[in-house]
Amino acid sequence: MLNKIKNRIEQELGSYIKRLDKKHSLSKISPVLFSHIREFLLRKGKRIRPSLCVIGYLGFAKTPAPGLYTTALSLELLHDFMLVHDDIIDKSDTRRGKPSMHAMLNRYLSRFRNIKFSGQDLTIVIGDVMYAMALHAFMTIREKKENKEAALEKLIEAALYTGSGEFLELLYGTKGIEQVKREDIYKIYDLKTANYTFASPLAIGAILAGAGKDQADKLFDYGIYLGRAFQIKDDILGILSEEKETGKSSLTDLREAKKTILIWYAYNNSSVLNKRIITKILTKDKAGLSDLHKMRRIILESGALDYAKKETLRLLENATDLIHSSKIKKPCKDLLTAFAQEALRI
Repeated sequence: MLNKIKNRIEQELGSYIKRLDKKHSLSKISPVLFSHIREFLLRKGKRIRPSLCVIGYLGFAKTPAPGLYTTALSLELLHDFMLVHDDIIDKSDTRRGKPSMHAMLNRYLSRFRNIKFSGQDLTIVIGDVMYAMALHAFMTIREKKENKEAALEKLIEAALYTGSGEFLELLYGTKGIEQVKREDIYKIYDLKTANYTFASPLAIGAILAGAGKDQADKLFDYGIYLGRAFQIKDDILGILSEEKETGKSSLTDLREAKKTILIWYAYNNSSVLNKRIITKILTKDKAGLSDLHKMRRIILESGALDYAKKETLRLLENATDLIHSSKIKKPCKDLLTAFAQEALRI
């Protein structure tokens, strides 16, 4: 069922881009703008957000409304809008195994001389266009006006909280690891990952279908638990896996001085010497491979990996309990239970 939903979303994505161009003539306004957006959007992705939106909807709707899959795409477009801006902030030249948006545009601009703007500048604007596309796609579904209004409010709320989470994470980068609490890290996880990746897509789908507030809230809380656990798994893969497994450098989080649960636990459960090493690595201008190996060793010695895996299991149990008590249709309930177990497999 999940693969069927994802395949339908992939088909709809290509169709939507064509329909949007036909209606608003983006390719005529600027072939460069349109071609770069199209290339980026059509890259292979997990499509988690629109898939969960569809599942949340089908779990409570009698029959699928026309435009459901286009509306679900709004969450993928919102995600891509955030990705192109994130890559500028992270100074990352790759995304999904290919050049990031600003890297592509810098390459395009290299043919010109004496220009006073960069690929990063153009990418900020492209991100703004993607945000408008997300709102445009959302309005497609033919559902009750009150359902669409409530769901749109949830979508905007997700964008608001995700941006706030990004802002907070950057500011936490100015703090020493000794000043950061576990609650601070989970706050970032909830705002930046759990809300708009899992919680809001499910709740938006349920709200569009007319589910009651209690049921939409239950799906939202399920998504928060799942999102926290998913981010912990991502942290584990980010620092302990090889680049070929994750598609990005394992040094990324270290170079950005991100405060993860792994690093927080390792710092608070290590010797004075290892605490000094962690602090030194996190305050370096550019961490290297030797720093990564040191951090991996300290994480393993401190028991941080075991702690993180136990936290993942605890959060998964909380999420599973919530979904079992939900009134969502059984096929969707079973699908979400299986999805959580698969997504959090380490």
